Amino acid sequence: MLRVSHNLAIDEDDIDIAFIRASGPGGQNVNKLATAAQLRFDIGKIALPEDARARLIRLAGQRMTREGVIVIRADRFRTQERNRTDAIDRLLELLKESLIRQTPRRATKPTLGSKQRRLEGKKRRSDIKAGRSSRRFDD
Repeated sequence: MLRVSHNLAIDEDDIDIAFIRASGPGGQNVNKLATAAQLRFDIGKIALPEDARARLIRLAGQRMTREGVIVIRADRFRTQERNRTDAIDRLLELLKESLIRQTPRRATKPTLGSKQRRLEGKKRRSDIKAGRSSRRFDD
């Protein structure tokens, strides 16, 4: 069992990991060995609150299929084991992030004093710039 939070754990049997060939440079090794890990996890197998499920769908983005399966590809490292642990860590991080509720933003208005200070600063700057002008026409 992998512990996501104090009240949520996922079974390791629910995670499918397949090893595929990694792309990019790597010499002959990249053509011979399948070191990249492709993790597949069906979110229907865990009991998530509705709001956390919605956040998980939003956070997963293109990593989630229409069927509700999260697909994570890990090919940062050169060994299968490190890529496997990297993929699992990224899945756990995604699940932990989806459990965090965002506090709603409360709209605030600037105080009268801050408005006045801002306008005074703009006026000072305007006077400095106006003083640089050397055009004076005497008729």
